[in-house]
Amino acid sequence: MNIHSINTHMSKTILITGSSTGIGRATATYFANHGWKVAATMRTPEKESELQTHENIEVFRLDVTDQHSIDAAIASTIEAFGKIDVVLNNAGYGTAGPFEAATKDQVKRQFDTNLFGLFDVTRAALPHFRERKSGLFINISSIGGLVTLPTFSLYHSTKWAVEGFSESLAYELRPLGIHVKLVEPGGVSTDFAGRSLDFLQKEGLTDYDPTIQKITALFSDPERSLSYSSGEQIAEVIFEAATDGKTQLRYLAGDDAKEFWAGRQQLGDDAFHGMITERFLGEG
Repeated sequence: MNIHSINTHMSKTILITGSSTGIGRATATYFANHGWKVAATMRTPEKESELQTHENIEVFRLDVTDQHSIDAAIASTIEAFGKIDVVLNNAGYGTAGPFEAATKDQVKRQFDTNLFGLFDVTRAALPHFRERKSGLFINISSIGGLVTLPTFSLYHSTKWAVEGFSESLAYELRPLGIHVKLVEPGGVSTDFAGRSLDFLQKEGLTDYDPTIQKITALFSDPERSLSYSSGEQIAEVIFEAATDGKTQLRYLAGDDAKEFWAGRQQLGDDAFHGMITERFLGEG
């Protein structure tokens, strides 16, 4: 066995969904730079020209709403690297706006991508993990899976579902040698708000405008983004979750996420809800 094959055998492999931008892209590069073999998957790999130049990265097509592409990407990853050690369920996007403005198609798209797509990738990878009696799922949730803000009801509902799914699944897979972890980022300096945010609007529906204007003003405040993490900082937390050997379930990522969650725990539900109402709606 030559040195290259020894190193390939010893290297760990991670499959990442949603690798074209943001957290997924930063994580693909971070893991590859730390010696991991990376299957960087995305809906349109033909548009990718940089990631595959890294010697440790292979780019595959995977659309979480297309089961055939999921199965094909997992098979291609195993063929290329011999195994998968970690699956990072990262693909996702958000909707913002009043729930009443949401069409059924928008609701379906939000859940198909953030939740049902995660389900399908997880289910497709499980036979490989069971056969090896090892494996780790890291699911990207959000601080929005632990706390909520107005006008993000669809997005929050998917992330709260990811939280419950992951916690329950962790119990049932642990006896099989398979583990589940959650990473919960706060604000991230990526193009999420531009490329990955779908605004809910309905002509003639104006009663929510004062709330929307208050939320928009708060999120547009340049000071707010100063507390955001970079994609690379979130990638460091994901790497910690993948390599620390702990049975820890949740990993808060970003100072703002940690402060937000600590505030909810310290204040208690009623006081926390009152604080959110005052801060985001201007009501005492």
